[in-house]
Amino acid sequence: MIVTTPELDSATGHVADMYAGDLREDGIVYAHTRAMAVNPEAHQAFEALVRAIVPSIGLRNYELATLGAARAVGSQHCLLAHGRRSLRAGLFDEDQLAALVRDAPGSGLDDADRAVLEYAEKVSTDAAAMTDADTRRLRDVGFTDRQIVDLTLAAAVRNFFSRALLALAVPVDEVPGLSPALSGALRDARPRDASTHDVSGG
Repeated sequence: MIVTTPELDSATGHVADMYAGDLREDGIVYAHTRAMAVNPEAHQAFEALVRAIVPSIGLRNYELATLGAARAVGSQHCLLAHGRRSLRAGLFDEDQLAALVRDAPGSGLDDADRAVLEYAEKVSTDAAAMTDADTRRLRDVGFTDRQIVDLTLAAAVRNFFSRALLALAVPVDEVPGLSPALSGALRDARPRDASTHDVSGG
């Protein structure tokens, strides 16, 4: 990454808050935090958008949409960070999370969970091809109009963040609190084979 980022010892305002959050949690300031600190107003807007999305869909669905989008985009930054976040929140254990990102048995996902994961992935890979059938699948597993919109926004906002980091060639830091096996699974995650699924979940 060739972009010059704000120095830790001279950080003020929201940048200082961003850095302090990383230091408080993990004792380091992540490269992706430094990159986003170049435009702290945009980062604040991103955080505000996330806060507007999560209440209607809940943390589990937000994290599922985030992981689905990050896997589709190929964002190790976000897979590692949100894998760890999902673990800390008790949403999944390590084996379930590894199975989830590998699209393997044992993830503990129900039909609604899988619909969210696959919807977010399609938003991130082929949004122009999406039809009412894609959103109808979400409705069929119980999501409301507001939740369908917010799930779409959750996937889209992850694309914003993940693609920005990838485009800037931001280094991927090790994330504490993950076993080597899970860290490897998250780093190696690839989009599922869309040919093996249809919009009805078969």
